[in-house]
Amino acid sequence: MTASLISCIVPVYNGERYLGETLDSILDQTYRPIEVIVVDDGSTDGTPGVASAYVERHGDPVRYAHQANAGPSAARNHGLEIARGEIIAFLDADDLWHAEKLERQAVFLAGPEAVDAAFTHVQNFWVEELREEAERFRDHRIAQPLPGYVAVTMMAWRRAFEVAGPFEVERRHAETMEWILRAAGHGLKVAMMPDVLTLRRLHPGNRSRVLQAESRDDFLNLLKSDLDRRRGR
Repeated sequence: MTASLISCIVPVYNGERYLGETLDSILDQTYRPIEVIVVDDGSTDGTPGVASAYVERHGDPVRYAHQANAGPSAARNHGLEIARGEIIAFLDADDLWHAEKLERQAVFLAGPEAVDAAFTHVQNFWVEELREEAERFRDHRIAQPLPGYVAVTMMAWRRAFEVAGPFEVERRHAETMEWILRAAGHGLKVAMMPDVLTLRRLHPGNRSRVLQAESRDDFLNLLKSDLDRRRGR
């Protein structure tokens, strides 16, 4: 049986510092076939040069697309539009995957549970310049493996997006949770794997760190809106 092509979509905005490591972690995956789609969300740094170098070095498996700055959800949706794979995965330009992430997740996705989308646990790690912060949070929950209901752990059949639709581009936080709730409303099956297969880098410019408190409020509002919709309000 021929393995399904997995399209790995990498949205990036001014991510030249870590983009190479991220792309290496995709290209080092044990699973094949894959394609890597870097969607540049209007970067003003050296991101285009890094991405273009990978296209030149690796050829067809790596593709580069550019758009005017519109946010990460719009960049992911752009990647969806041009993806050729039957299976879709996402990774942000500063995060990393375990080498067997795609292989193990693809087996789970095609397994007896017949899920439409699967997520993995995620392990946060701090860059060296934030060593003091990392030490302060050493015993905190954020330093432990967590269920990763975020795009960087996600793998889904393309058909799931055809049913539930793409990400909401207006939403700046909790956009993946919004998609999960919407998918569930369409009868799609979403599951969390127990495996820790994604590493999320925490650094001074990391959007998720800066907006952490705001994201919690946004998530609570999202749950309320979903409950209201289900009750017909």
